[in-house]
Amino acid sequence: MRSAKIVGLGKYLPPKVLTNADLEKIVDTTDEWITTRTGIKERRIVEKGVGSSHLAYEAAKIALKRADLKVQDIDLIIVASITPDNQFPSTACYLQRHLGARCACCFDISAACAGFVYALSCAWQFIKGGLYKNALVVGSEVLSSITDFSDRSTCVLFGDGAGAAVLTASDKESFLSAYMGGDGSQSDILILPAGGSRMPASHETVDQKLHYIKMKGNELFRVAVRVMVDAASRVLKQAGLESKDVTLLIPHQANNRIIKAVAKRLNMPLDKVYVNIAQYGNMSSASSAVALCEAWEEGRIKKDDIVVLDAFGGGLVWGSCVIRWV
Repeated sequence: MRSAKIVGLGKYLPPKVLTNADLEKIVDTTDEWITTRTGIKERRIVEKGVGSSHLAYEAAKIALKRADLKVQDIDLIIVASITPDNQFPSTACYLQRHLGARCACCFDISAACAGFVYALSCAWQFIKGGLYKNALVVGSEVLSSITDFSDRSTCVLFGDGAGAAVLTASDKESFLSAYMGGDGSQSDILILPAGGSRMPASHETVDQKLHYIKMKGNELFRVAVRVMVDAASRVLKQAGLESKDVTLLIPHQANNRIIKAVAKRLNMPLDKVYVNIAQYGNMSSASSAVALCEAWEEGRIKKDDIVVLDAFGGGLVWGSCVIRWV
């Protein structure tokens, strides 16, 4: 049976570091408050004029090199992002241009922090169905462009970065299961209010800071734990596996308290849970992509290991997938 496997991973983090100490000089907050409530110590921030496609390009180059594939071999590019370079063309089109991947179909996915899981699942199905052979999947975000650095409840959370994966057709069943869900009735919990067709940019929207992330943190926390546990439980059941069979759980890096709560409910010991939130904060779709790449680079993922990606984000949307590393 035709399936897909990951043959290359890459990541790119902007060199500029914004620490909690730096934020203490900008807003009324402290390193202790941020660390205790979120687990975040620092995050990466792009320089002015750098877009998501630029970060995606750097991560993609590394993933392609590790996959030992040429740009011409890629016939599908999917970019997950809520901070596209423009509303259109898609960031995937810009990435195609940067790479020179003229043979590739390209499109974006807007699924917030679950975007990379959504994009991986789509690429897997496209390859499994025989439509494409080699796919480049990227989660790339410049969240600093939509972060209000006068709002201490949100500005401490977000950072910029990109992660990439190259998938190719395989007769080995690597992607064992996937699940994606959503609840649009809770869309106002995490939202970018202005800038779309319903509320185009105007003097009023700018004055009211409606082009920045708005979040109801307490409500989001409660929903996040529940849906992440449910998503991971579903995909494990679909794959005929249990929590004890998982080598490594890679949860979305939104909040360390959420991660610990999810692990506890799944009966997963913390030494089997990958966490890098302290270094990067929440990078939305890029978080899962970067964490997967780093876990592999650090030797936490080896042949035949069972890896579970588990994420949630604004929409509300959530998703999880089970990968046997081959």
